Formats: sequence, C-alpha cells, structure tokens
Amino acid sequence: MKRWTMRPEGSNWGDFGPDDQYGRMNLITPERRMAAIKEVSAGLSFCLSLPLDYPGGSKLVEFRKPPKLFSPKSSSGEDVYLTTGAAGSFMGCCDTVCDDGVVLYTQYSTQWDALSHWGQRFDPYGDGNEDIVYYNGFKAKEHILGPGQDGGPAAKALGVEKLAEIAPQGLAALVNLHQIYGTEQVSVGYDELMRAFDAQRVTLEPGDFLLIYTGLDQLILSMGGDPDPGVLVSHCPTLNGWDDRLLQWITDSGVVALCSDALGIDTFRFDGPDAGKTGLPIHTHCLFKLGIHLGELWYLKELADWLWEHKRSACLLTAPPLRLPGAVGSPVTPIATV
Repeated sequence: MKRWTMRPEGSNWGDFGPDDQYGRMNLITPERRMAAIKEVSAGLSFCLSLPLDYPGGSKLVEFRKPPKLFSPKSSSGEDVYLTTGAAGSFMGCCDTVCDDGVVLYTQYSTQWDALSHWGQRFDPYGDGNEDIVYYNGFKAKEHILGPGQDGGPAAKALGVEKLAEIAPQGLAALVNLHQIYGTEQVSVGYDELMRAFDAQRVTLEPGDFLLIYTGLDQLILSMGGDPDPGVLVSHCPTLNGWDDRLLQWITDSGVVALCSDALGIDTFRFDGPDAGKTGLPIHTHCLFKLGIHLGELWYLKELADWLWEHKRSACLLTAPPLRLPGAVGSPVTPIATV
C-alpha cells in the first residue's frame, strides 16, 4: 500500500522518488561540489562546532543532558582507563591505555536534525483520518518506532545515517545577520533577508547550503557553561517562518540545508495562521515538507569574521553526521575550508 495518495500543500514528496530518504540533499551534484572546491584559495579551515559540553547544564531543554564520559569495565570489573603494569595490565603488557565511553544526547550541542526529527499530523489518503507522518509520508509507529515498540526507539526510515550516506559536502554561502543587527532580537523575513543578501553579495544555487550567522554562539560561550535561557531566547535575529514569501523563497532556492548558530533557526510564536499546528514553521516547511536538513547551534564566528574581512560569502563545507543507524539527530563537527 502506498504511504500516501495526497501530499501536503507546498511539499515535494515523491519528487525524488517514492522511497526517497535524502530529501534536498539529492541536489548536491558533482558540479556543485566542484564549484565548492573552487572557493578554496587560502587553504584555511574553520571548525564550526561548539565544544560539545556547551551550552551547559539542562536549562535550555531539560531532557537534553550534557555528555558524560566514563571508563568502561573489563570482564574482571577493572576500569579500562589509565591501565598499566602488572597490577592493571592491558593485554598482558605494561603499556598505558585509556579507553572511555560516553553518554551523548544527539541534539544537545552542535547538531544536525535528521528528517525523522520533525513530523506532523496529516491526512495522507484524504479520507479524513490524520496520522503522524514525516517527510515523504513515512509514518510514526511503522517507520519511526517509539520506545515502547519492539526495536524502538529508532528511526527505521529517515534516520540520520541516511544523511551520512549521502556525504553532506558542498558549497555553503554565509549571510551575516550579526553584522546588521548585532544581538538585537529581530524576526528576519523575506525582505530583510534579501537586503542582507544584496548588501553582502550572497548568492545561492540549487544544491548549496546556507549558513546564517546571528552572534548567538558568542553569547552561549560567554556564559561559561551556565546558560541563561531568558537572555538566549531574547537576543539575536531569527528567521520569520510566518512570512509566506520567506517560505516560498526557501522552496524556490533549492537550498539543501539551513545551518545557524541559533537555537532553532525559527522565530517561535504561539499565534499566526498555523497556530495550534506548529510553533516552528520553518521546521515544518523544511524537515516535514521539503526534506531540507537543519543544523543548529553551530559555531560560526571565526568563519563569519574571516569572510567579512575578505569580502567573501562562500566556502567549501564538509559536515557529515555520525553514521548512527536509527538516530533522529547527530552531533556534528562541520569544517569550512576557504
């Protein structure tokens, strides 16, 4: 049975095939990768990840915890860390070894959202019955399994390993909203974004990534691992997903991913035309309708400063997630090369 006979208005379900799980990443062609490589002239690279123990604590999202390192145990119960000599041997020799494990929440810090991260209630058959569905009609409890199901919790479709398989690398254009607005909280719609593009000579082609610098990364780092949620949610620009022209531009642009140092890219609201349906319309438009991946809490300051100083806006971006089957998000250490 087909997963859907009616697709959401404004979506591209089926355009890349009935079983597609890559979304707009399909638009990264060899030609766009070659165009990205041509942006490399200085031979410099920038790490675009925060330290993964930032923002710090669990004040921002109480169910997302900072990473916790631990020492694995050998079969005899011995810590496999700083193991050396006869009293604590490793493979019968006197070498010193440190092995560790980590409890890691995949969306605590610098991250990719997989397409299985964000779904909606939708009537995929036009029969008046709504299901919880995800990009391209993959369904909750059938393809995205909950913790009470056999084999769950796990994304049996649209897991972040699909993003890893397609090897996200290509040309990224950066728009520097921080240069325009500082840390002022501004909801940036289509008009404001286009003015920024024109002023900074930002161009995008289908198959490219868009990096959005807001300055929030510096606020997060300045708090030293003890974030103030009230300050973070009331400072720095975000994109106004309630602006239909901005959503249409995202559709028409062919952009494969939106990546920002912001907490969620969207301007969060409880009112508006989709009130009661979504508080984050860009999440719905990108992840659910168009298969556009979102990157959040990226560290963009050093790259943004260098591009600004050199009157450039583009770079080669390499940003694979963990190839972790079934995960709905992943930490990422993106690298920009200029």
